[in-house]
Amino acid sequence: MVGGSLDAFIGEVHRKSAALDGAFDLVCGAFSSSAEKSKATGAALGLDESRVYATFNEMIETESRLPEEVRMQAVSIVTPNHVHFEPARQALEHGFHVIIDKPIAFSLDEAKQLKEITERTGLILALTHTYTGYPMIKEAKHYVDTGKLGTVRKIFVEYPQGWLSEPLEREGNKQASWRTDPTKSGEGGAVGDIGTHAANIAEYVSGLRITELSADVNITVNERLLDDDSAALLRFDNGATGVLMATQVAAGEENDLKLRVYGEKAGLEWKHSEPNTLLFKPLDAPVQILRAGTGYLSEAATRNTRTPAGHPEGYIEAFANIYMAFYHAVTDHINGELKPLSEYDFPDVDDGVRGMAFVKTMIASGKSDVKWYKVDY
Repeated sequence: MVGGSLDAFIGEVHRKSAALDGAFDLVCGAFSSSAEKSKATGAALGLDESRVYATFNEMIETESRLPEEVRMQAVSIVTPNHVHFEPARQALEHGFHVIIDKPIAFSLDEAKQLKEITERTGLILALTHTYTGYPMIKEAKHYVDTGKLGTVRKIFVEYPQGWLSEPLEREGNKQASWRTDPTKSGEGGAVGDIGTHAANIAEYVSGLRITELSADVNITVNERLLDDDSAALLRFDNGATGVLMATQVAAGEENDLKLRVYGEKAGLEWKHSEPNTLLFKPLDAPVQILRAGTGYLSEAATRNTRTPAGHPEGYIEAFANIYMAFYHAVTDHINGELKPLSEYDFPDVDDGVRGMAFVKTMIASGKSDVKWYKVDY
């Protein structure tokens, strides 16, 4: 693991998710830019102190020289955005598979470089767009793929948070500080942090790609350096249109990502506050309430569910579903049995490139009076 010290948020989420199904062992790490923090984290996690490193460079170089049966096989990167590219690049160049927190990189150029490296090395890169791991999101995708909605015409996706309604970055809040710092987050604030999730889940479920957008991007908290509020009109590659909202200043909101997809025959609705429920809305019949863990769901939804109906699963399990899909791909790669990546069903480097292109286009559109901007992948 690169990043994820004891006082970090997302590192512990990754560790719990990777451990949930017993498929991964944490064997080494460079957990902080502070060598002392890294050492303390490794000790707390029970790691051999000889495999707790001061820097990710040292970790990757040293591990690559260990015997094959001992050294790490994959690297989990859970750092702020500006420390995504270099450890990912070095890991891939030294023969290690990579799973990385979103967005994939600091810039579109870095994302494209990672795509080139993964294609050249043939190694696996997974991206933790968590919400695509939920069973009922798998079911929603199945409904679209099997034609139950007919041709998709309209998509609404919204991601409201309220935690940055006040200037927490000026009060010592670590999570707020780097997310609102353009030298660490990149050119997008809310757009990069949660807008990428919204765009990704809209594309994943619908099977469509955003081709054009018209954005309104704002900074609402005085003296903040990056956007904390955004919205956009969307155009998709089949002619469908949509609306996306991503804001971190919706006071009182927690983390309620919501997706609605409408086709010519029916619609779907899912929201993060009730992740085990999917609403199916036929044009000529009553609304149907579909629930996780039930026997009538698709194979994809069932495969990504661990408990019977009425026993709720959530964020850690969705994360773990991505880790397990990554595990199967890496295992097959090691055994010389790798299938096309689409069969493993996890966000990959192409999703990462599209995410960074989305951020770049949103920011450019938000600064311009031109109505429509093409998303150049």
